Amino acid sequence: MLYVAGHRPTTVQDCVALVEIDLTGELMIAAAAASEDRLSPDRIDEVLEVEGEGGGADRMPPRPGAARRTPG
Repeated sequence: MLYVAGHRPTTVQDCVALVEIDLTGELMIAAAAASEDRLSPDRIDEVLEVEGEGGGADRMPPRPGAARRTPG
């Protein structure tokens, strides 16, 4: 006899995956709008609203749930 797994309820969400999808979408939009070939690390940090390695007081604070880039 063949067992067929049931579907997961549609109310189940992976919050981390949703944030990653959102951030990826924002990067894709920024890359499509950019005049240069690649986004600079500073531009990526700006789009993702994170502080880069130098981090400065002039940078915007990260939005809740935004990933932080760590040096390394």
